[in-house]
Amino acid sequence: MVGLALFNSEARALKAALGDTIAANVRPPEAGWTICPQAAFLLTAEFCSADDYLVSSLAVNDIASFERISRCTSDAIGSLRLHWPEYLMEAGELGSYMFFACAAATLFQHPASPVRHFLANDIWRRLLTGMMMGGIVIAIVMSSWGKQSGAHFNPVVTLTFYRLGKVKFWDALFYIAGQCFGAVAGVALAMHVFLGALNNGAVHYAVTAPGEYGNSVAFLAEVTISFVMMSTALFVANGERSARYTPYIAGSLVATYITIEAPLSGMSMNPARAFGPALVANYWHALWIYFIAPTLGMLGAAEVFLRVRRGTPPPCASCTTQLISAAS
Repeated sequence: MVGLALFNSEARALKAALGDTIAANVRPPEAGWTICPQAAFLLTAEFCSADDYLVSSLAVNDIASFERISRCTSDAIGSLRLHWPEYLMEAGELGSYMFFACAAATLFQHPASPVRHFLANDIWRRLLTGMMMGGIVIAIVMSSWGKQSGAHFNPVVTLTFYRLGKVKFWDALFYIAGQCFGAVAGVALAMHVFLGALNNGAVHYAVTAPGEYGNSVAFLAEVTISFVMMSTALFVANGERSARYTPYIAGSLVATYITIEAPLSGMSMNPARAFGPALVANYWHALWIYFIAPTLGMLGAAEVFLRVRRGTPPPCASCTTQLISAAS
């Protein structure tokens, strides 16, 4: 009421000073205007003193900020209460993948490993590594955890489904947090299980790093394989006849990428997969590649998918990520 009274007196003063032309556009509320409380605060502030303006502005801003914080907190708590098992499953899935990635690197690359001496050709070692990790992907996707959580175990996969409107904001945020935690935990567990083997230069905690052709080639390679993976996932996994084969296509793509593409970029497609070993090994060289390139590739594939389907997104996140989970 004080604000509206100030509005009336200031409007009349303005009319006397500037004339009917300007004041006609600044009528008091009793002239027939309907002003909501927020608008009344804002209009009053224009004609109040500096102190009154500050008080009014702070009141409106504080109320709006409190409402936003309260709403966000409520949404976050609700998401945690409903979906915390899925967040932990995502952590366990990527943790398992990273543990076996470290195991494969130790088995096939450590100088003291008899397998490395038996397979002197690096191509054969990468092929067997790819087959091993492809099998791990299939096992995770087809597990009860993978079926319940959707088997993302890749932050970019989660972001892509958030872009497609299939994952809510807080679910996406907690999924990504779980995935990053799982990646670090998987490497840390492998470090204790295999003692000092991961510290060997040939194993190096299974970090992903650009190959001999440099950062530019590694970046382009990561964009390409990420785009192909997501495109395959969105189109094949949403086909009525092809959907049943998606776990096996996933394993085949992983094996192929590790065998052929790994010398270019290390074959990541997954920011969390790159982050886990980097944190444990304290090795941050070119990590930006594995955050930006997969994101560009997969989000680009999602845009292509939407254009081809004329804006129609996939039916759900869990029924499509059976294949995309290989992108890790």
